[in-house]
Amino acid sequence: RHRCCHRPTKFYDYGVEPSHKTEYLENYPGYGNVCPPESCKPKPESREDQGRMDGTTTFKSDYLPYEILTRPFRPPPEYRPKSGKIDLGTIYQRDYSPHKVGPVTLVRPRERKHTSDAKVDTIPTYQDDYRLRKGERTESCKVEHVYEPPSERFGNPSTFQDDYFPRQPNPPQSCKPCDTKLAEGPFDANTIHRTAYVLHEMEPVFVRPREEYKPCDQPFEDLTTHQRDFKGTPGEQAKSCKPESKKLGSDDPFKGTTEFQDRYQPYLVTPPELHKAKEYVPPTDKMDLKSSNRLDYVSHKVAPRAPIKPAPGRKTSAPFQGKTTTKEHYQPWSICRQGLIKKEGEIQKPTGKFSGLTTFRSHYIPHQPNPPPSFKPVEAVATGGPFKDETLYRTEYIPKKPEVCPGWDPDAMGYIYVNTDSQGHKFYRQVSPERSASSCSPIPEEVPAVS
Repeated sequence: RHRCCHRPTKFYDYGVEPSHKTEYLENYPGYGNVCPPESCKPKPESREDQGRMDGTTTFKSDYLPYEILTRPFRPPPEYRPKSGKIDLGTIYQRDYSPHKVGPVTLVRPRERKHTSDAKVDTIPTYQDDYRLRKGERTESCKVEHVYEPPSERFGNPSTFQDDYFPRQPNPPQSCKPCDTKLAEGPFDANTIHRTAYVLHEMEPVFVRPREEYKPCDQPFEDLTTHQRDFKGTPGEQAKSCKPESKKLGSDDPFKGTTEFQDRYQPYLVTPPELHKAKEYVPPTDKMDLKSSNRLDYVSHKVAPRAPIKPAPGRKTSAPFQGKTTTKEHYQPWSICRQGLIKKEGEIQKPTGKFSGLTTFRSHYIPHQPNPPPSFKPVEAVATGGPFKDETLYRTEYIPKKPEVCPGWDPDAMGYIYVNTDSQGHKFYRQVSPERSASSCSPIPEEVPAVS
């Protein structure tokens, strides 16, 4: 069955409302007031203690250890070197016949150099067609206007000068209280905590004496179950099957010539000529540094602009009225400090000595633990037969061809698009083959694909 992991979408809806009922609810409706049968599953209840647990299991009672035979050891055969000499001849040494080879003739022609000292009198096309012409200087189209500064004073006032009236700032009245006189006499530093606190004597802290370490008289068993039960079987060390490394060949130097020495002989090569750069000759004429801006620009004398400063205002000598609604309605009130509310202790403090015993220390009885016996067989060694690693999965498994979704490439797989449901699933139909005269192909089913 096809199961889509995407959220339902309503982009493609054909007006059919989806049914949320299952096939079981449609075929088997409820019958009157008949209740379903009760479950036979036992209810989880806490069992009471039924006595001490027996340490035996079904495996311990039914398992019988059998006698295990040791695996027979097969010694490897002794290595014996073969007698005789090794034939070091190869097919190349047998079939190859050396012959003399001469130097290879070059196919590239030799380089020819022109040794003539005559000058070339030819004129290029660029120099013949494009000749230097004297350019005429264009006249300036700029209309010259001589600047004349105005002689009258600028008399248009700004909006700031018309609307602004300077006023003298009046400082607000200070709300700071008047200077209070300090009390005469020394300062009384007594507080409620100092007067109401009763000093109690502290009892000494009980210190538990440290117990002395007493070593055990019995010897320490440092053997583990692995060291005690699994002992190595005696045997000889395996011999190496690697042959001894012997040097092949002789130490005499090589006498003869190679193919590279015969075919590639040194040749005389002339070095290439280097191109010399021309020497720099500075120009003798004087450089004209005049530009059109320097020639056409006329400087003018302009006076700096006067700053627009407001006229000085009149100062008033009246006091500043700094009263506000907050100062008139909110007056300082005299507040008395509330005393400390402390209740007397109803529970009396203990007077006796504290006993450091707990219920665990008083009721706990130490017991000596008994370790359970080991049920591991003695000298568990594998048998000498080969291990059968065949399983039911390997022998009975039949590989199946993986199914490919037709939504990836419907044209290549032979599917035709049919429609799309309200949840966005696209349905494809397989292209039916051509019908023959004798047999008729069945109608192909619709296959869903993930959108």
